[in-house]
Amino acid sequence: MRRLARLLQIFLIVCRYRLDQFVPRERLGDRWRWLLRIGPWRLFTPPASERGPRLKEALEALGPIHVKFGQLLSTRPDLVPEDIAIALAELQDQATPFPGAIAQEIVEKALKKPVSSLFNRFETTPMASASIAQVHAATLPDGREVVVKVIRPGIEGTIAVDLHLLLTFATWLHRLWPESRRLHPVEVVRDYQLTLMDELDMLKEAANTSQLRRNFPASPLIYIPEVHWELTRKSVLVMERIHGVPIADLQTLRSTGTNLKLLAERGVEIFFTQVFRDSFFHADMHPGNIFVDITRPEDPRYIAIDCGIVGTLSPQDQSYLARNLLAFFKRDYRQVAELHISSGWIPRNTRVNEFEAAIRSVCEPIFDRPLKDISFGQFLVRLFQTARRFDMEVQPQLVLLQKTLLNIEGLGRQLYPELDLWATALPYLERWLRNRITPPGLLRAIQRQLPQWIEQTPEMPDLIYQAFDRIRHLDDVQAAHPAGSSAGGSHNADPPSRKGRMKWGVALLAGGLLAGTPAGLALLHDLSLPGLLAAAIGALLVLQAW
Repeated sequence: MRRLARLLQIFLIVCRYRLDQFVPRERLGDRWRWLLRIGPWRLFTPPASERGPRLKEALEALGPIHVKFGQLLSTRPDLVPEDIAIALAELQDQATPFPGAIAQEIVEKALKKPVSSLFNRFETTPMASASIAQVHAATLPDGREVVVKVIRPGIEGTIAVDLHLLLTFATWLHRLWPESRRLHPVEVVRDYQLTLMDELDMLKEAANTSQLRRNFPASPLIYIPEVHWELTRKSVLVMERIHGVPIADLQTLRSTGTNLKLLAERGVEIFFTQVFRDSFFHADMHPGNIFVDITRPEDPRYIAIDCGIVGTLSPQDQSYLARNLLAFFKRDYRQVAELHISSGWIPRNTRVNEFEAAIRSVCEPIFDRPLKDISFGQFLVRLFQTARRFDMEVQPQLVLLQKTLLNIEGLGRQLYPELDLWATALPYLERWLRNRITPPGLLRAIQRQLPQWIEQTPEMPDLIYQAFDRIRHLDDVQAAHPAGSSAGGSHNADPPSRKGRMKWGVALLAGGLLAGTPAGLALLHDLSLPGLLAAAIGALLVLQAW
């Protein structure tokens, strides 16, 4: 019953704010345009406010999931009109607040002490208010300034109902529209569900913040505030108060002489460092969560807050993504196509040359152009439309990465539109791959794998015994069927044992030979001790059979 009531509430909000007027009719078929013309929303008079504020108010009324969507759109003035982008920017930290007295009650209930004993000062008027939580300024008894982040009361139930409706819609979409299956709508919604539920737990956000802080100690690129764990609970987070200029406040940044070009380049470096060095990246980098330390305007530093949403990549995803981006930056569309097919994202029966030509037609027009002339949003739409012809599947584990990349582009576009994204990113990717395949990188990989190898050492005697048992078996075959004894045999044929040794040796040695190539060296991180042992035995067999 609650879900039905929520569905009715969403429908009424759509009608009351006449959200049907935001649908681009020119992109719809005749059937859908006809449905928009006769829908019940036409019985409602549109609000008198401008379309930007109206959409912002509607998304606030719809709830946190829709507010998140609006936050993403606010960073994409290339995808939405400027007046709408400006209005939606208020969703980043200017959502309708809830009473400060209620926030104080939540803090006291969570920490089991009155606010007066926890803080010298606690401001009931919030500093900022977002879709899931709001922030209050406070001062600790020792005089340190902090911020207190408090989860909105009752928000868990609203999000749970909305996520269930979204999952139901994705399930029906999967069943009724065969083409949607390659998009994995159910998996994408489930991943988003886990991400959003994590954002409701302040302990997880605090842990993410601490991890990011450890990843960038005393860094000139970015500063992460300190968490006060003794005052942090599931519904309350207390952390160091930072003082910086909101990254969207370009007027202040320019008036203080901030090096915006360096700031934009450092944003790209931070993104690639988090993704490839740490495999742990801030996945909610909209302007409301990013500030700038302008203590030294010529050497600005980012300040990141709100680490509730983070993303991670497996070593395999990291390697695949890096090689794909390198091939893309170097315009090696053949390798891009082969990587897509080898990863299984594209059916293996796809003709490489056809997919290569399709990728070239999408990618080639965007090179040698500054960021101000490139829209990743539009580029991804075109790439998606092209890949649809080849039954390309969406990878749910990369959805957060794609969202973060869109946020980064939006920030770069605002700071320094002339930024050459390719020239900034290419050296970093080349350096990262080079570090993986050079001796220091391989040594680090061995150090990481050593505990696992030690655990596998009890298997070594069995593996050695099995390998040499197969060799003895081949010798027995040779003794029972000597060369030339068969009716149709040739006296010049290789003895079976020699053929067998060569076959086994080549198979076992393949992994070792692969490690001699740059791609193979990059994959050494994934080799296990039995794999290395098999390669060594294979080499011995080949030498013996030669």
